[in-house]
Amino acid sequence: MAAQTYFDAAAGLPPHPVARQAMLAAAEDGWADPAKLYGQGRRARQLLDAAREAVAEQLGVRADEIGFCASGTAAAQAGMQGVRVARQRVGATVAHSAIEHSSVLYAAGQGPTAPVPVDRLGRVDTEAFAAAVRAPGVAVAALISASHEVGTVQPVAAVAEACAGAGVPLLVDAAQSVGRMPVPGGWSLLSASARKWGGPAGVGVLAVRKGTRWLPPWPGAEPGSLDQPGALNLPAVVGAAAALRAVCAAAPDQAARLSALVARIRDQVAATVPDVEIVGDPVGRLPHLVTFSCLYVDGEALLHALDRAGFAVSSGSSCTASTLRPSHVLEAMGVLSHGNVRVSLHPDTTEEEVDRFLDVLPGLVGRLREEAGVVGL
Repeated sequence: MAAQTYFDAAAGLPPHPVARQAMLAAAEDGWADPAKLYGQGRRARQLLDAAREAVAEQLGVRADEIGFCASGTAAAQAGMQGVRVARQRVGATVAHSAIEHSSVLYAAGQGPTAPVPVDRLGRVDTEAFAAAVRAPGVAVAALISASHEVGTVQPVAAVAEACAGAGVPLLVDAAQSVGRMPVPGGWSLLSASARKWGGPAGVGVLAVRKGTRWLPPWPGAEPGSLDQPGALNLPAVVGAAAALRAVCAAAPDQAARLSALVARIRDQVAATVPDVEIVGDPVGRLPHLVTFSCLYVDGEALLHALDRAGFAVSSGSSCTASTLRPSHVLEAMGVLSHGNVRVSLHPDTTEEEVDRFLDVLPGLVGRLREEAGVVGL
């Protein structure tokens, strides 16, 4: 097997060097319970407060609007559940785009929902979203900031304006955007995942704007607390905050460089692989991600072939052997939902790695089609 090139940054980034350094320092100096009043506890509390302030600064909110959870999934679900409980007198319906992450759809699906369609590029229909939040009984709306499967950036600002006009809080799942590009304002709640920006796994962020009616959904949670109850992994939180500050400082330069590499992949795949569809918005997209669908190719077989060739990539489809259902995102877009490859680049990705991928891919696709008895394309 060839040496592995990591092209799955959308799933998670390798730990940022500053995250490692910050975690080691916090493990030495912040091991005590930050709720205690003795010296070691006060030092731990100082580290926690500093981390909260650093994250708040990057998100453009107040420190007391930031909470830490066990994961981005936990943050998104807590945001959804807490608003629903707090606004149950208003209603229980969740208006959401048809391409939300499965964790958000699961939380929304605990009650009535109002899905909003997207176009073939994966962009939500803003007029339909505005109509959905004006309907009676809507407790909360949810919109992913950018698709984790195809990279299309969503019109958060326009949807937030519609939600504000209807008096409905908006939850934004910003897992793919935070640390890579600014998230437009106007939202009421925002969730993010540290592992997506090079922080350690096991740290999620939930931001709840002041004035948003929200109740902690966790048993035993202190009233008004945004932190998930239990022993906080303080070194991980400190590492996450340090990594976020570092990646946000470098984000504009990284976005320009990675966007150029992604554009090269989009152009070359379309030119060298027959019967392929590049999915997602070619303009309004995440700078590091591209997904394409190869007709007449088994997606799992292609991923295995790329793995053997030395490329760690993911699928733009959530199709599994247990359900035999394609990705709800690709299905909602009306695009090819099999034979999908999602390539997502990280800050250390080189031009040479991209060129090698583009050299290898056409031959692998051709061989798999030949093995499947599909020839003459």
